Amino acid sequence: MKKSVLFLSLVLFTFFALNAQPITTSEPSPNTVSDGAEITFSKKAHDFGTVQIGSEGSCEFKFTNTGKGPLILSNVTATCGCTVPSWPKEPILPGKTGTIKVNYTKMDKVGTFNKQITVFSNTKEGNVVLTVKGNVIDKTSAKP
Repeated sequence: MKKSVLFLSLVLFTFFALNAQPITTSEPSPNTVSDGAEITFSKKAHDFGTVQIGSEGSCEFKFTNTGKGPLILSNVTATCGCTVPSWPKEPILPGKTGTIKVNYTKMDKVGTFNKQITVFSNTKEGNVVLTVKGNVIDKTSAKP
């Protein structure tokens, strides 16, 4: 009986020892951690003002890489499908500028709107939130 318990203990110890995961330190990924890139926007919000129902709008957010390393915009997302961003896919070198274009395609509901666009990049901050807003009015309520 003692030999069986000893043998089973030895087998279990060997099994756990062989399957143990080595401790590793994760190294920062160049696409997610700052390598000296910094993004500076000329504006972070755009107000379309008062627009008539059925109209479309677009705006641009200009930015500069004010850091020392290449700036990579990994993704730009909006809070809804009616706000469609487009952005440069190639790295922006230090001192260079780029533009994020935002199209607001469905101004079909009367009232105010406030949409957020999140810019994911390799800066220390990781992401920046841009805003577009406005007020949609019915054509019949527009003043001549």
